[in-house]
Amino acid sequence: MSSTLTRNYFELFSLPQQYALERAELDARYRELQRTVHPDRYASAGDQERRLSMQQAAHINEAYQVLKDPLRRGRYLLELRGHRIEDEQATHQDPEFLMQQIELREALAAIRSQDDPLQALDRLARDIQAQYRALESELARALDEGEEIGAALTLVLKMQYFMRLQNEVQELEADLEDELC
Repeated sequence: MSSTLTRNYFELFSLPQQYALERAELDARYRELQRTVHPDRYASAGDQERRLSMQQAAHINEAYQVLKDPLRRGRYLLELRGHRIEDEQATHQDPEFLMQQIELREALAAIRSQDDPLQALDRLARDIQAQYRALESELARALDEGEEIGAALTLVLKMQYFMRLQNEVQELEADLEDELC
């Protein structure tokens, strides 16, 4: 049972160490792993076994959260390959991409002045989501087809920008809905 804690997340779920994965397969393996180590199964066991069961369940939960999230999975794969991204030091140097981000943020800031702010926000959210998905596809190619690691690092940084934008869209949507109620 303790070997669960020493395996990387892909090994833990018996998945190939690659970006592309089948979500249904990940979900099924998660449920199976949780069944085998769930603390309820060890309710009558000794303190050490219960503690180990809880640690393993927590490790499996963390692994699942990382592997199911495209951005976190990409970061994790880069870490496994020896490239850790430090958030406070991570900046992006592509002027075209930075200009695109500025334009998207300006569009987000102008949403409230639109005739139908929720509809305008929905269009912007779909655009941001489409661009994020395109980056996901590029990252899958970069990580799984052995492209230069620098390309994968750049894509992860770009995805982080889009993830922040998606969060800001959700916050604005909640604010707009509250104002309309």
